[in-house]
Amino acid sequence: MSESSPARNYSAFDVELTHQAMNLQLFMRLLQWMRPYRITMFFSVAMVIIASATAVLMTVLTGRVIIDAVLLPSQEKADVPDFGLTAATEWLQGALDTEALTAAGIIFIMLALGQALLTFGHQLTLASSALKTLRDLRLDLFASLERKPASFFDHVAVGRVMTRVSNDVEALFALLQGFGMLAGEFVPFFLALFTLLLSSVELTGIVALALPIATIGTYIFRALMRRIFRLIRDSVSSLNQYMQEDLSGIDVVQLSGREAMNIDQYKELNQDNRQQEFRAINYEVVYETFNTSLASIAVAGIVWYGGGKVVQEEITLGTLVVFTQLVNMMINPIVMLGQQFNILFRSMASGERIFQALDWDEQLHEPEHPAELPKRLKGEVEFRNVHFGYYGDEHVLKDVSFRIAPGEKLAIVGPTGSGKSTIIRLLVRFYDFDDDMIFLDGIDVNQIRSHDIRKRVGVVLQDFHIFSGTVRDNITLNDPAISNERAEWAARVVNADKFIRELSDGYDTDLGERGRSLSHGQRQLLAFARVLAADPEILVLDEATASIDTATELVIQDALHKLTEGRSSIIIAHRLQTIRECDRVLVLHHGVVREIGTHDELIAKRGIYYTLHELQFQDGAVAAELMGETGEDEKSQKPGSSWDRTNDDDEPATGRLGGFDQSMDDPTGGS
Repeated sequence: MSESSPARNYSAFDVELTHQAMNLQLFMRLLQWMRPYRITMFFSVAMVIIASATAVLMTVLTGRVIIDAVLLPSQEKADVPDFGLTAATEWLQGALDTEALTAAGIIFIMLALGQALLTFGHQLTLASSALKTLRDLRLDLFASLERKPASFFDHVAVGRVMTRVSNDVEALFALLQGFGMLAGEFVPFFLALFTLLLSSVELTGIVALALPIATIGTYIFRALMRRIFRLIRDSVSSLNQYMQEDLSGIDVVQLSGREAMNIDQYKELNQDNRQQEFRAINYEVVYETFNTSLASIAVAGIVWYGGGKVVQEEITLGTLVVFTQLVNMMINPIVMLGQQFNILFRSMASGERIFQALDWDEQLHEPEHPAELPKRLKGEVEFRNVHFGYYGDEHVLKDVSFRIAPGEKLAIVGPTGSGKSTIIRLLVRFYDFDDDMIFLDGIDVNQIRSHDIRKRVGVVLQDFHIFSGTVRDNITLNDPAISNERAEWAARVVNADKFIRELSDGYDTDLGERGRSLSHGQRQLLAFARVLAADPEILVLDEATASIDTATELVIQDALHKLTEGRSSIIIAHRLQTIRECDRVLVLHHGVVREIGTHDELIAKRGIYYTLHELQFQDGAVAAELMGETGEDEKSQKPGSSWDRTNDDDEPATGRLGGFDQSMDDPTGGS
């Protein structure tokens, strides 16, 4: 297995798209999601074809039957085929014993009602099929993103990812609907062309002159719009990204007084989007006006030329009327095709982005023949000469080795940027690394499914994430294996039950987004309850007691004792009280294990840990000077992390081991 993920051009996730106007391969892939609903789509297309044919029959009925056969029967026989409508009118006239005009009117009304019902059925079934298709596509896209490794979200902005799941999928709905409508437009095109050719080749030639002009106009429109719609999609993506980042950090924005500045920046992005949209609208208006004028010119030509033929009695008036109506049926499909290109440009860009996300092959390497874990692990953890870098040879961890015995508590300390959180990320298999480096109960973790590892290793972060839902949901995470009784038991053990029952609805209280109504300490107790309810054999605490007051810390320390009892534990902490209660302490420095032993042993050794211990109440700048820490070699190892972006040195140094080194920004997002 590779040591780290191969170098990837993550910018390609946003910009390296072909932006083809029509990508048949992409469209065929989209049709795969429609396969389960192909019968519904078949009926939809069949209904629109019949409805379109009905429109042609209504035109023929008006000119060939009503005008030539009923109103002006003295004219010579018309050349326009009547498709049996004359016979149908005569039959209905005799059956109802009514006048011919009344019979023809009844047939016209029946055709109009039939067309309306068929069009309604077509639109309903088409929309249903399209929505079900996009529902499945959105679900598959979301599932694909859920399976992406942490390295993917380290590099790709969440706002841009959200655009693909929401806006881009929604854009495909217009594409699917548009293709269904085009099917209904081109059926009357060919029927109208057939009817016109049978009626008058000369008049058909006048209409034919307009077709290449409309085609050329459509081609030019397509060339102009291709780039504009790509820019529109990119501008929308930038808007979503900026809004997501701004609202996620709204507390910092308001505390730093950046509201006006952020509004101005968003205004610039919004202005860019408006300009691109307005350019697109301008071209669309010009294109639609051009096609409408072209159709009017064609009709004028037919009236001028055909009118002379009527006067000379070479064609009937009904034939001329049929021609003027059918000319729109021939030009409209080309106009619709141009309008569909408008939708097509938007949709193809969205489709490319969606399938690019689906095809992005970055994933953790899972074992072909995974090891079967026992029902209960002993909890032995071993790191054996671990070396790891987020980018190639730029190692964050360098030859790290240590072993945790079953039930042992190991504290890991070190200045920011030393690689503490990286150890956790590797233990829970967020990244790929070489074989034979990390072991659980003697089993290489690369031979264990990542899902199985994460069920056996419970992690409590400094910034505990609250999901939308009830308190109970946030403890059980809707795991059917965790009963309500066990969830409440876990809350009682970690001292969370008291404050939960004081909430408005107890365990059924809806916490809302990120649980802002809870204090940091309450959220931390919920985190403990969640882990205890899952009952993992190995526990990892990453700054779990940071950023809380002393009174709350006493409650959490008591919960911590109960939580770690009988479990192998890795505790990343700066607070001396937490560290002293661990069996051993491991000191990391620039990704290297510099010291390991009990608290008393390391104090007696008078090394780095001793210096940290002695200086914990001193000024941070003085401590940094004494230690000579710069941390420059740890910077820029890794971009903003999805693991924990909270600064673990956001408190004064007083009472926190290692809190002096606030200048050493952690490239992994907290350690």
